[in-house]
Amino acid sequence: MKFTFVRHLVQVGILVLFVLGNLGIFKFLEGNLSGSKLLGVLHLNDPFAALQLFLAGLALSTTAVIGAIIVLVFYALIAPRAFCGWVCPVNIVTDLANYIRTKIGITKNLASFSPKARYYLLVLSLVLSAIFHIAAFESVSYIGALTRSVVYLGGSFFAIFVAILLVDIFVQKRFICGHLCPLGAFWAVTSKFSLIRIKYSLDKCKKCNECLRVCPETSTLNMVGKSDGLVSSECISCGRCVEICNDDALNFTILNFGDKK
Repeated sequence: MKFTFVRHLVQVGILVLFVLGNLGIFKFLEGNLSGSKLLGVLHLNDPFAALQLFLAGLALSTTAVIGAIIVLVFYALIAPRAFCGWVCPVNIVTDLANYIRTKIGITKNLASFSPKARYYLLVLSLVLSAIFHIAAFESVSYIGALTRSVVYLGGSFFAIFVAILLVDIFVQKRFICGHLCPLGAFWAVTSKFSLIRIKYSLDKCKKCNECLRVCPETSTLNMVGKSDGLVSSECISCGRCVEICNDDALNFTILNFGDKK
């Protein structure tokens, strides 16, 4: 699983760079995923957090706004939900949870939520930010909590890690990233025109459905067995479907704007 290995290597590598930067050992990256400094010069900020702060009526410096725009443009253009699949540390935990869930044969869910729930939570986060003058999701974000516990070497890491792991094992398959996360919904909305996409070719497909078995966002492959097409922006660009397809029917491609969306 080359893509999975490389993805997790990138995710861990980013956390290591933050730890080294915050300790003053190697100042390539300092801060955390909400707000950071690259090479000691370039400020980078989470655009979803910045949007919440703006709606809350809180002051944002010009540097913070520019940093948020840079991050927004980068992730919006590179690939659908690239942050979710290649950067977010929660993805490592939920991948582990899915592996454990599969190995011990859990098929029943304690709850059943639609993937659309994350879009309702996205809107709710923005509305609550405006009403209560706080960054609503950022204030309770498990992504931020897990990241900070790692990059600042906090003692709460184990508790947060176990909590996320247990929720994803027992509540619902791929619950946190696939159904709950408003940040994932934000990146799905903003990356509709990403340049790197996964393309499906019907004429090469033998309809084994292995891609659907491994995909964490199966709705993105709704064209499989039906017609040629590009995966939707809800894809996390993890490459699992590309790895497992022996028919070469699924591949990463640079978006041709003439292709059918």
